Amino acid sequence: MKNFKFVSLIILTIFSTNLYAYGSSSSSKKACKKPKFTQFTPPHLTAVAAQSEFSFQASMLTNPDSIEVSVKKQPVEVTISKVNNAYTVSGRLPETLTGTFARIKIDAKGINNCKGSDGWLLKIEE
Repeated sequence: MKNFKFVSLIILTIFSTNLYAYGSSSSSKKACKKPKFTQFTPPHLTAVAAQSEFSFQASMLTNPDSIEVSVKKQPVEVTISKVNNAYTVSGRLPETLTGTFARIKIDAKGINNCKGSDGWLLKIEE
C-alpha cells in the first residue's frame, strides 16, 4: 500500500509540473502591435500620370526609421514628417514606370519590432 501511494504521488507531481510548463500565453508574451497605414493618396486603382506624388499616414506605433516603400520592387525615397498623432509619408513614383499598374508596397516595424505591411494599386498612364 505504501508503494502505491508513493507511485501515485510521483505520477501526480510529474503531471502537475507539466501543466505549469504551458502557463498562460497572455502573461508570458507581450501583445504584438503592428503599425497601421491609412489615408492612401491617390486612392486605390486611381489612374495617375508618371512620376506622380503619393502619400499615406503611418500610425504612432510605427518606428519611422524602419519605413520602406517600393513600387514594382523598385525602392522609393520618401519624406517622413510627424503630424498630430501620426507620421505622414510622401514620395514620387519612379520615372521608369509608365503604361502599367503598380503596387505601392509599404513595410515597417512597430515600436515593439512587430512587422507590418500594406499597400495599394495605381494605374500609371503613359
